[in-house]
Amino acid sequence: MKKCIFLTLTYLGMLAVISCQQKNKVQNDEQTVDVTVVKDINEVAATTFTGKTKSASEVNLAFRVAGPITRMLVKEGDYVSKGQVVAVMDSRDYQVQLAATQAEYEQVKANAERVMALYAEGNTTASNNDKARYGLEQITQKLANHKNQLADTQLRSTINGYVQTKYHEAGETVGAGMPVLSVFGSGDTEVEIKISTSDFAHIEKFTSFSCRFDVTGNESFPLTIVRVSQEANSSQLYTVRLKFSGAIDHKKITPGMTTMVYAEVANSEASGIVYVPSSAVLQVGDKTQVFIYDEKSGTVKSRAVNVSKVNRDGTMLVDNGLKAGEKVISSGVHHIEDGEKVRLLQKPSASNVGGLL
Repeated sequence: MKKCIFLTLTYLGMLAVISCQQKNKVQNDEQTVDVTVVKDINEVAATTFTGKTKSASEVNLAFRVAGPITRMLVKEGDYVSKGQVVAVMDSRDYQVQLAATQAEYEQVKANAERVMALYAEGNTTASNNDKARYGLEQITQKLANHKNQLADTQLRSTINGYVQTKYHEAGETVGAGMPVLSVFGSGDTEVEIKISTSDFAHIEKFTSFSCRFDVTGNESFPLTIVRVSQEANSSQLYTVRLKFSGAIDHKKITPGMTTMVYAEVANSEASGIVYVPSSAVLQVGDKTQVFIYDEKSGTVKSRAVNVSKVNRDGTMLVDNGLKAGEKVISSGVHHIEDGEKVRLLQKPSASNVGGLL
């Protein structure tokens, strides 16, 4: 009798365990998904550009005179101060030129002073006095010019910064105004992008800019427009300069780095065309569909849509089947079915990073 009672209790316990396991299995069978709110393209449309960091102050240094370079005093990456000599040109011809002009100046000056002294005593005409005075002024300017040319055989940096590129080396002959070095300032860093004619025509509709770098992970840096070129280049693109809205680590973010710039464009009028992440769209045979999430029932319902365009940022434009404000499943669409009950992916709390609490 006791054995029979024991077997009965054991059997009932097993049934309870099996029932609990089946209940948990039903709950665990509910797929975990993520949802995205559908937005009208004119509400906030996103686009991306490839950008490059530039120094806010960047200059090409060039000799103001022509001749062969005898010495390059810096290398790429060197820090230079404003006024520092960075390259030297052969000055032999300019020294000879200055010496000849100096001798001519001494002669003209002596003659001019003699004529002006005679004029002061009334022993020569006003015309001779004027010629002497103008001749002295002319040779004085010529002498100053040749002194400047000799001084210009030394190339000096016009800003504090770092040598970015050396275009020429010692032994090469360069013309006046030909870039020899490029130097970028040690101050602020900016981001430069190129935009199309269409974007340029609606530049006032761009509401925000931000960028990301491989070296900084997922960190996003807000940007603001500094200036927009008013003339297109040969490729019919306009240059836009943006500055960082906050502080950056200048040791990680330096001039010359490539970055992805994300822009948002706003419009006050709804278009009826919406955009969704590409992960929300599913191709079933010849039908393109999404899953709409019903908050009340916690279930999903499939709906056919028409995709009109795929954007560069991975979103898709839908011109039929969806309206702004609806919620679509944006992850897990390949593992759910029409009418299925799902669980939403829980977003980590700002005060519970990593879900450890």
